[in-house]
Amino acid sequence: MKQTPVSQAEFQAAREATGPAPVPLWQILRRRRVDPLERWSRIRAEHGPVARYRFGLSDSYLLSSAEAVQRVLQDNPGGYSKHHPTYAMLRRVFGNGLLTSEGDFWLRQRRLAQPAFHRPRLQRMGEAMAAAAQEAAARWDEAASRGEPVTMLREMSRVTLKVVGDALFGAALRADSAAMAGAWDVLNAQLSERHAQMRLLPPVLPTAYDRTFRHARRTLLGVVERIITERRGRGAGGGDLLTILMEARDEDTGESMTDGQLRDEVVTILLAGHETTATALAWTWVLLDHHPAAAAALRAELDRVLQGRPPAAADLPQLPYARAVIDEAMRLQPPAYILNRRVEADDVVCGFRVHRGGSIVISPLVLHRHPAYWKQPDAFVPERWDGEAAEERRPKFAYLPFSGGPRQCIGNHFALMEATLILTTLAQRFEVRCVDGYVPKPEYLVLCRPSEGAPMRLERRRARATRVEEAAPA
Repeated sequence: MKQTPVSQAEFQAAREATGPAPVPLWQILRRRRVDPLERWSRIRAEHGPVARYRFGLSDSYLLSSAEAVQRVLQDNPGGYSKHHPTYAMLRRVFGNGLLTSEGDFWLRQRRLAQPAFHRPRLQRMGEAMAAAAQEAAARWDEAASRGEPVTMLREMSRVTLKVVGDALFGAALRADSAAMAGAWDVLNAQLSERHAQMRLLPPVLPTAYDRTFRHARRTLLGVVERIITERRGRGAGGGDLLTILMEARDEDTGESMTDGQLRDEVVTILLAGHETTATALAWTWVLLDHHPAAAAALRAELDRVLQGRPPAAADLPQLPYARAVIDEAMRLQPPAYILNRRVEADDVVCGFRVHRGGSIVISPLVLHRHPAYWKQPDAFVPERWDGEAAEERRPKFAYLPFSGGPRQCIGNHFALMEATLILTTLAQRFEVRCVDGYVPKPEYLVLCRPSEGAPMRLERRRARATRVEEAAPA
């Protein structure tokens, strides 16, 4: 990965960044809770695009301008690494997959995996995405008939796990999807707790807490390893992502991925892929309920374009407002709300010194609400995404739902197609309301999730149901 280092003279000529008072280790260990959006926004306002402060035992640099983020993620990515405590914890689950690997190994794995996510393949996956959304709609019909509320994050996680599982494995994962989801819930919660409490030791102690982590990890990896072994046993074949990854060959050496490498990449795609999209969709439903004009505009577009038939991948270019709703939800509530890097060499960012050994903190939460880049930054306004010119009105690195630069998420187009198909399929048939008394708040775990999983009520759209019945064959 390229590196564009600064000279010693340039480094000495730069300014030292200022910042807030240190966060001492005792406050971290006592689980002092601070709203990160409020804290980071205040730091940005008081200290500018690069702020330096002490967090526990290390120096942190909060970058809160698009120019600063571009320097780290794109212009000088070789000067920064993922040798950071956050990624050390993630490796305990994801192994050395694309999310956590580094250097030449990461580049090789990225090149091997990239063909699996080319747009023509994604278009062929659209049919499976639409089918999974229709299955979810059938479940919602039953829940609506019973008048039962649903936990929206669980509902979205269920459908996105099916989409990603089917894309990876065909039908092989379906019998194990509940066990996989339960294992991930345990690992997700513990990863967040361990990071917040600076529990840096691996989970090897004979405590109930560590045993629970190890059991969940064994469950998760065991399912993936079994499917890989079975697929190896019967030979190649099929068009799913696992087959593509198994058949990929390094252009220089002709080597393929080992079973261990396959396992790490599959776990990364499976978990990072389904949970991020599920979280984005859960926030989308909450935001639509709180902004009825936007919900009405979405339904009007669906009725006008689809005329009562279910959406397909080919319809998405004609549904720009639906995509804008997704983009705006990820702007206000980005699931991946923090990106970390370790400074590997002294650098200058926006005229400020960034010292080797420090920790970089990049928060899409702050960038996505920066008043220099967004009008009405705290408002939910899908219309701001209208037209191609919308992308030209803001710096590229002001919007980072999938990170940026060479380490941008390999599955971003997959996730956007999946989210839009699920949203349009369900919004066409249902109106969704937060249960009475529910006040959504962000929960900052591995991802930023809506509190309590977003409990919501489902109501059928009567006009939509009538059109389907009239269109149905005799």
